[in-house]
Amino acid sequence: MAPRKLQIAAAGLGRMGHRHALNFLNRTPRAQLVAAFSPDSKEHEWAREHLEPHGVKLYSDYDEMLEQEGLDAVVIGTATLVHAEEAIKAMQKNLHVLCEKPLSTSVDVCRQVVEEAKKRPHLKVMCGFSRRFDDSYQNAYGKVADGQIGRPTILRSQTCDKHDPSGFFVEYAAWSGGVFVDMSVHDIDLTLWFFGNQIVPKSTSAHGCIAVQPGLAQHKDVDNAVGIVEFWGGQIAYYYCTRMMAHGQEDVTEVIGTEGKLSVNLIPQNDLVRIYSGKGITQEVPAHYYGRFEMAFVKEANDFAAACLDDTPLPMPIENAVKAVQIGSWLQEALVTGKQIHFDQSGKRLERSNL
Repeated sequence: MAPRKLQIAAAGLGRMGHRHALNFLNRTPRAQLVAAFSPDSKEHEWAREHLEPHGVKLYSDYDEMLEQEGLDAVVIGTATLVHAEEAIKAMQKNLHVLCEKPLSTSVDVCRQVVEEAKKRPHLKVMCGFSRRFDDSYQNAYGKVADGQIGRPTILRSQTCDKHDPSGFFVEYAAWSGGVFVDMSVHDIDLTLWFFGNQIVPKSTSAHGCIAVQPGLAQHKDVDNAVGIVEFWGGQIAYYYCTRMMAHGQEDVTEVIGTEGKLSVNLIPQNDLVRIYSGKGITQEVPAHYYGRFEMAFVKEANDFAAACLDDTPLPMPIENAVKAVQIGSWLQEALVTGKQIHFDQSGKRLERSNL
């Protein structure tokens, strides 16, 4: 008898949603994509060509999709505004959930998702921080855990997107939560991984500027920002995010310890090819985020399916998704107000919000 496969549905068929759908359809042997939802007619056109011929049932109503018989899990790749609502509805139907980051741009709403998950400990509920599934980051984490650089003390990490003059980032900023919640949340999650989930912020500060996307000003956002988080216990994280890279995606992390340091992707490269010419020595880099982390998303899908089927622990607690958004929100506030935010040793804020 053939082993049972995880029966999964995909919610959202936009840029990230259809990538999740195809990964579960074609690259996750222990899962079977059986349903897909989108309210967008153009996305349905794509799904009729790429999903429906493989037996995937298409829905324009999310609640109706959740009623499909035999469903085990949902992967959510819809707009951020509905992540939390859709995750909670799925859990209430006794379904496992893999949700794109962030759970919400609101910390309170993120907490609602966590509270719902706590009511159903038998369910696997995971927020998809894809870098944790990247081979290089997993290798780096293993070396840090083995003590090869001593005590990790400084983390320098960046998320840098290629410049897009189309106006997409300006439109996106209306609901993304700002550059620190949307972009640096990945770097913040890495901080919780490398420094430990228990770390408590001591202060946050941030600065930014608008260099190439003037329309961001209407949303109180920027296209370049630097944020610093100081933690009780003597550790510091430095984040840089930008939407104006001319050459392509450049996501880099350095962890500096008491006995050495390590870096991930310090010299970005698309492959191992270099061109030697009259222009010098050059190499290509990925043009976008998925170009850098495609295989991490594939591993994420496979690890999620295995956890659901084998009832094994997920690689990260769902509470981390709240903590990452909270720190990102504090950085965004520091960016907008120009004021440093301070916390006591229990993590309690020492002054009221300025937003």
